[in-house]
Amino acid sequence: MTNSSAIDALDARLIALLEAEPRIGVLECARRLGVARGTVQARLDKLASRGVVRDFGPRVDPAPLGYPVTAFVTLELRQAVGHQRVAERLADIPEVLEAHTVTGVGDMLCRIVARTNAGLQDVIDRVLASEGVLRATTVIALAEQIPHRTLPLVRAAAEERGPRAE
Repeated sequence: MTNSSAIDALDARLIALLEAEPRIGVLECARRLGVARGTVQARLDKLASRGVVRDFGPRVDPAPLGYPVTAFVTLELRQAVGHQRVAERLADIPEVLEAHTVTGVGDMLCRIVARTNAGLQDVIDRVLASEGVLRATTVIALAEQIPHRTLPLVRAAAEERGPRAE
């Protein structure tokens, strides 16, 4: 692990606080963490510039928006078209929430949502109509057992680093 990618216990506490209360202000963070406001701001700026903290926006759950069906779709791509061009086309489909280039049987793994199973078929048809997509294999998620999370990873990274002087 390099120093530029490591976080310490204060960084982990700050991230956990923002995760629990995303609308909290810098001054209140400083008060609760027992450090100066400038320290919190500097830490936030550093975490953001390094890409550790990617955004401060709300996390939206697709189900209450009317998209309760979640599926994971493995795509096989025509290699001549390339991953980037396919990803650009997939980005135009609102129900495609994520797309990752992967190793293994497929070339790209997507997380998509739909209003119904029939709607899922429509989304898959639009994905398949994207130039460069040869085949799709779909797995429908029945229930979310562990929601997207990063705090256990943040804590583990901070523990590896150990305490740091303020």
